[in-house]
Amino acid sequence: MFTENQIIELNEAFKDAAPADIIKKGFELNDEAVVTTNFRPYEAAILHAVSSVESKIPVVWCDTGYNTPQTYRHAEQVIKDLDLNIFLYVPKQTSAHRDVVMGIPSIDAPEHALFTQQVKLEPFKRAMEEHKPKVWFTNLRQGQTAFRDSIGIFSLSKDGVLKVSPFYYWSDEKLDGYLVENNLPNEFKYFDPTKALENRECGLHA
Repeated sequence: MFTENQIIELNEAFKDAAPADIIKKGFELNDEAVVTTNFRPYEAAILHAVSSVESKIPVVWCDTGYNTPQTYRHAEQVIKDLDLNIFLYVPKQTSAHRDVVMGIPSIDAPEHALFTQQVKLEPFKRAMEEHKPKVWFTNLRQGQTAFRDSIGIFSLSKDGVLKVSPFYYWSDEKLDGYLVENNLPNEFKYFDPTKALENRECGLHA
């Protein structure tokens, strides 16, 4: 278990470090690790960076069932190109079933919390219970939401898992350069049914 002081020290020590060095440190602290993805824009960067350090790391993909055709094609390409060790988690109910019963509720609708629970939080909880990671690599970045602005490269999840965000201080422009340099694809036609706005948390991280 990590203390708040250790987190502060890690963030201080690695604030200018390269993503590869941050990732190596994460594995050094504990090699029981996963990387999570939803194949939103710029996810190829974190998947490439982490799998370059440890090729067989479990990659947890929680698919809401509402991704765009472009996202599914992008995901297939990245999984194949990087030879990812993918573990797919989907909601217990199909989107076709849910569309009849509930549809995609608006953010203000009373059903929205249940919808988010079904399509995102429950599959994610199931994934974490199965893998029981001590370290969780993710592509959170500063400037995405108010909560994410407050956490740093290293942070603790609500369950005490060490969360590592190697590209935390990187801008879109810098990530564009990383993708080009490593011949990685990107895809912007992405849809998250649990958020009306890009800068809103769905509850997975906050």
